[in-house]
Parts: sequence; C-alpha cells; structure tokens
Amino acid sequence: MAQSLYTSLPKSTTIFTSSTSPSCTLIFILTLCIISLYSLHYHNQQTPPPSPSTTAQHPPLISTFLNSASNYTISNYLRHLTLHPHLAGTSPSSAAADYVKTNFESLHLQTHVTNYSVLLSYHLHSSLTAHFSNSSTAVPLPLTEPGLGSDSGVVKPYHAYSPSGSAYGKAVYVHHGREEDYRALASAGVDVKGCVAVAKRGGGMSRNAVVVKAAEKGVVAVVMYTENNDRARTYYGGGVERGTVLDGVGDPLTPGWGASINGDVERLGMEDDEVLKRFPTVASMPISAETAELILGSLEGARVPHWWRDGDLFGNFNRVGPGPTFLNFTYQGENKMATIQNVFAVIKGSEEADRFVVLGNHRDAWTYGAVDPNSGTAALIDIARRYSLMMRLGWNPQRTIVLCSWDAEEFGMIGSTEWVEQNLVNLGSKAVAYINVDCAVQGPGFFAAATPQLDDILVVVTKKVTDPDSLDSTLFEKWRTSTDGPLIQRLSDVFSDFAPFLHHAGVPSIDLYYGKEFPVYHTAFDSYEWMVKYGDPFFHRHMAVAGVWGLLGLHMADDPILPFNYLSYATQLQNYTHSLSKLLEGDVSVHPITSAIQELEDAAKQVEDEMKKLRVEESEGHVLVLRRRMLNDRLMLAERGFLDTEGIRGRQWFKHLVYGPASESKLGFFPGVVDAMYGSSTSRGEKEEAKKKQEIIIQHEIWRVARAIQRAASALKGELT
Repeated sequence: MAQSLYTSLPKSTTIFTSSTSPSCTLIFILTLCIISLYSLHYHNQQTPPPSPSTTAQHPPLISTFLNSASNYTISNYLRHLTLHPHLAGTSPSSAAADYVKTNFESLHLQTHVTNYSVLLSYHLHSSLTAHFSNSSTAVPLPLTEPGLGSDSGVVKPYHAYSPSGSAYGKAVYVHHGREEDYRALASAGVDVKGCVAVAKRGGGMSRNAVVVKAAEKGVVAVVMYTENNDRARTYYGGGVERGTVLDGVGDPLTPGWGASINGDVERLGMEDDEVLKRFPTVASMPISAETAELILGSLEGARVPHWWRDGDLFGNFNRVGPGPTFLNFTYQGENKMATIQNVFAVIKGSEEADRFVVLGNHRDAWTYGAVDPNSGTAALIDIARRYSLMMRLGWNPQRTIVLCSWDAEEFGMIGSTEWVEQNLVNLGSKAVAYINVDCAVQGPGFFAAATPQLDDILVVVTKKVTDPDSLDSTLFEKWRTSTDGPLIQRLSDVFSDFAPFLHHAGVPSIDLYYGKEFPVYHTAFDSYEWMVKYGDPFFHRHMAVAGVWGLLGLHMADDPILPFNYLSYATQLQNYTHSLSKLLEGDVSVHPITSAIQELEDAAKQVEDEMKKLRVEESEGHVLVLRRRMLNDRLMLAERGFLDTEGIRGRQWFKHLVYGPASESKLGFFPGVVDAMYGSSTSRGEKEEAKKKQEIIIQHEIWRVARAIQRAASALKGELT
C-alpha cells in the first residue's frame, strides 16, 4: 500500500497533462450516444429472458461461495507468495506474476498478462554518519534492519525517486514537516536553512510533501522515521519504512497515456517540465526509530513545542536543535526503465459481456509483502478458486468479472494507472464498479471506504459474512459497534489502486481491509512469520475479507438491477455543503451546490420509484431486459458526471470534483474548493482587493462542483434537456 500522496501537498506541486483533458468529455458523449442507440435499435423488439444461472435466481450459489472458503488454501497461497522479496521490475517479481497467472490458469479461467515499460527507481548506495559533540570521530548509523544477511534479497531501505546527493549539516527536528511545524520552529528562533531535517512520518503528510516542504525551507537533506509503539519495538526493533517520494500516480514519462511495451509510445524526456515537477529536489532516506532516537537525543537548542509531544520517543529528547550534532548524508539511486506485469483473469458475462465488474489488488512488495499486499493477493486467488467452483456447478455471471493483479503499486500506483489510461474509453462507458483490496489483513477490525451510492450494498454484504473474531455475530454487527466516527469512509485520499479508477475514470469504487495499521509496514519484517504470529494466525480474517470482496463482486455482476443508491450520495453531498458553508461564514454563496444537490436528489427518487416498478413488473412475468439495462447504464454512468475535463486546479490528471486530493486540508471533499480556500489564503495585512480575488476563485470552484453534480443528475435521469 502506498501511503497517501496528497493529504497535504505544497502549493507549488502540480500534475498537468494536457493530453488527457478531452477524455472525460468524450466518455460522457459516448455514453449518451450508447443509451440513444439502444432506444433506436431495440424499440419494440422482444428480448430473450434472462439466464436462470445467476446468483439472484439461485441464492444457494451464494452459500456455495461462502461455504467453500478455506483458511488452509489462503495460507498456502500467502506462503508461496512471500518466499522471496519481490520488488517491482525484478526477477522475483516476475516469478510472483507467474505464480498468480499459473493459479488463474489452473482454475480454467481466461487469463492474460499485460506488460508495460515504465521508469522505476532503485537503491545503489547510501550512508549516514553522525558527528556528536561528545565524540571526535564520526559514528556510522545503521540504515537497515538488524539480522539481515546480504543473501536475503531484501532491498536496503530507500526512497524511490529521491535524487542522488550528499549533504552535511546540523541535525534539526521538524516534527511531521508541515507548514505549521516550520512556523513553530521559526517562532522559537530556529533557522533550518542548511540543516539535515529529521522528520517523523504522519501528520497527514506524504513522503513527497515532507521533502518538498523541506526544500522550500532551505533544508539540504531529509531523514524520516516511523515511530512504533513499545510492543512493536520490543519484537521488531530496527524496522525501516521504505517508500516512494514521487509526486502523483503512474509512470512519470507517460502522463495520461498507457506506457505500453508494444508499438510506438510517446515518452517524455527526463528534463521535460512535466516530468521534473514530479521529482523532489532534495535527497531523502528512511531511518529506524532507534536511529532517530540516537540523533534526537543528542540535540540541543530550542525546546520541543508542547503540542509535538505525541509519541513514544518524546521522553528521550526535549530539544529540536539545530545541532550540535552534524549529519553526513549520502544517497545514490538509479532511475531506469523496467518491465512490469499486470495479470488478469476474465469471467465473461452470459448476458452483458460488455459490462465489467473489476476486482483488483497489487502484487509487488517492498520486501516479503505478507501484509502489504499479498494478504490481498492470496484472497484474490481464493476468490478466483471459489468462482471457478461455482462455474463448475453451472453458474456464469450476468456481467463480466475481471480479476486484476497489479504491478508497481508501491512506486505510485503505476500498473493500475497505466491500464486505466490505456483503457479509459472502454472503462468510462462499460465499467460497473471497481472493488479494491490492498492489505487484506493488517490486524483486528474491519474497515471500508466507498463512493456513497455503494453504502447500502456494503451493509447488505457484511451482514452475510460471519465476524472472524466473534463467531456468534455477523461482521456488520461487530463493525458497527466497534467503529468510532462514520462507519464507511470516503476515497478522497490517494493511497491505493482505486485512485485511477475513481479520480481519473469516474468508476464507483470500494476499498476494503482488516486492521487500521501494523508495525512492520514496508519493513523487512512484513513476512509470513509475522502474519502467522500476530496478524491473523488462523487466517479467519483473510476469509472474511475474501467473503465480503467476492460477494460484492457477485452482487455487482448478477443483481438484475445494480445495487446503487444515489439518495445516499445526495445526503452525503448535503452534509459536505453544510460543513463548507460553516467554513465560508457567508462570504461566498454555496447556493449553486445546494440547488444542484436538489436536482440529484429528485433524480435519485425517480430512479428508486423506477426500480420498484421494474421489480414488480418482472415478478409478474414481464420481459423487461432492455429497460433494465438502460436503467443500469444510468446508475453506472452517473458517477462519471462528477468528472471535469479541466480537473483539479494544478493537478489536472485528477478529474473528480467531489473526491480527490486537496493541497492544504483534511476535509476530504470538494478538493478544488478547498484548494481555493486554503491555497490562496491571505494574511490579515493584505489588501481587501486580494481577499475579493480569492472569493471570486472560490465562487468559481463552487460553480464547477455544482455543474458536476448537475451532470451526474442528468446522467441519472437519462434524458436530454
């Protein structure tokens, strides 16, 4: 799982791809044409009745899916997948792809592999030495996990796409590296220019955001650590979190189009502005909490601000520096072209083969990947096994199911992004939903995030699956009683493979996982041994996630009417608008959005009535396949209405105006409006003229959101004005 890339990005960060701008308009026009062609070609034409072999007509097949779960098979899949580290673009990674492919083929599923040639980043050399004030000699600091032999195959901890470089300067602690953290340092008289910053992961900051902000402040290099709790440090002390510092998603050299390995493909040069802006200008590397403690404990200077005192290391230091400790930092990496492999299994739909239900998980890992991501890979293969069993019993889905094993997610969702970009028109007009599982099991507790029209079906499905930690209750009951805050989260952040589907293609999406966090994230200790000892000893949580994931796929593929509820979406948008209105304090009108939401709500109510009428008529024996398909297309395509061809200002690749990454806020909705509010804020001393200009920009972004909601309402109605 790639950590969030966009929770808090600096204003200067942009992702611009002019070549992708027309795609959303083209998709929208094509889909309206498709609906019109149905009406012209099939008017008064009788359609054959639906196949009797769907799960909707045969509920026992759902029981077959649930009852055929096997913790032994999932455990076995995971053990094989984690025998060796398998970093994307390497031979072990190719072997992992072959393992997934072989399993799909052994289940007699239609299987294929799509390769891409992309720019990946690898470690060559790194070192970090400290010059402490009480020592006359330089002290080498450990940069890798203890106990790993040179023959382990585990890559030394590094930040992919970090520039190579050396730096020498005083150490300074910058907390999470946020703007507010640097303000706190400045108010204490701390000058960070020319220093090597020590940053703690978290605070809503991606690795890229930390390094970019540090460069803005004059820092010459950055080391980052992840703080673990006492139990984690007892069992897995010395773990170092690898990761990427690339800005954005997808291959840097092919922004907006697929990096196909076959045929002629345009690739931008490394000196192209669109490429350069995705790379940080200051070198960085990860270190362990133990190494960070050595450095931080030696600092003098200003005291740590009291509101930073939130971690296990705080008791061991209370000064931020700079110095007197000096750090000598060296990192050398290599960016080079590599082949990545996406593996697919396709189960053709019996009635609507041109409608795609997509289930995906990435396969590549920084090290062994038992949690991240191969707990999900093992669950995906097991779903394939269970679907195959159902097919042998006579089942075929009504719509096509596509099982996807992505590559190079850890470098920035590259495999999934290249595939979405390459298949954008087909996905935009034919994809029903995307259901993602990255880390299937990290620990206890079920978590789900979704676009709001899928809330109801998530509840329905979790009521059918037994909770793995309380066998006398359903997963839903345990989930509901143990969750603080909203039951279902949203998908504004960018941390896994749902991002290209939702944020770029406008496909309704779900993300599922067990466990909020785990202490061996991106370290050499993310192994099968850790999973068996701590994560899921009996693999019951794996079975639960696979159960929810697979059942969602069955409902999306087989429910005669798609289980989408846009009244939930309208309600969620109303809540967002209420929160936005309070933040704006009446300076800017949100009326355009509230008016558009009313249109969406009216359309959603009409659709609900239409659904009920169709179900009654079908129960009376009427053949209504065409009407049902047209209704389903409207349900499927309404999400595309939230896309805007211009995208989010400064990050045009991200087209969704309700959910997407915002630069300066954790609000999680209307990213363009939020950017206008916080990214262009004015200080008290600036002129009223500047404030008015900002309000004009905010109002424009509000109108853009309103028009997006109107487009969604129009698609849901399916009628021309």
